[in-house]
Amino acid sequence: MKVIDISSSIYEGMPVYKNKSEKQPKISTVTNGHVTESRIDMDLHSGTHIDSPLHMINDGPTFETIDINELVGPCKVFDLTHVKDRIKASDLESYQIEEKDFVIFKTRNSFDEVFNFDFIFLAEDGANFLAKKGIRGVGIDALGVERSQPGHPTHKILFNSGVIVIEGLRLKEVDQGEYLMIAAPLKMVGTDASPARVILIDELK
Repeated sequence: MKVIDISSSIYEGMPVYKNKSEKQPKISTVTNGHVTESRIDMDLHSGTHIDSPLHMINDGPTFETIDINELVGPCKVFDLTHVKDRIKASDLESYQIEEKDFVIFKTRNSFDEVFNFDFIFLAEDGANFLAKKGIRGVGIDALGVERSQPGHPTHKILFNSGVIVIEGLRLKEVDQGEYLMIAAPLKMVGTDASPARVILIDELK
């Protein structure tokens, strides 16, 4: 059995969405005698995180409505490193994507060490394709599942179809295949997202 951590590391100066300074985590540490304690101020969408529908839908469901049982189970990693600009429906048609699958897309994003404003994303028609398949979730190696689409249709299509969205994965060392996924978010209440530690287990190694 091989355990693969596909989470982003959290530290001051880490890559954050559009390099916005307000999204950078701020860690403060105080030592009193032999006791050291630290605090963190962090945007919930920094690093590896799971969105809730509230993120893009006014009055949408908040984070605690996501069933933890949907975040633990089989997943399929698809190698889309050949895709340029955006993942379209035509890019997905040849893959075996079935109802209730949790699909994870490995793209050239996983090889970026800094934020890339032209990151690969899931296009609107790709989101419609996945929604019609009835998948339970999608993960991507970008800090956003979409960009450059007015009105954020990819997010809205996925959320309105009950599809869980995980962003900020690191898949450079992950091969295409089937794995057991364990995505463990903080137990947030009333929020639009939560940071998460996400691991894959290759039970054949």
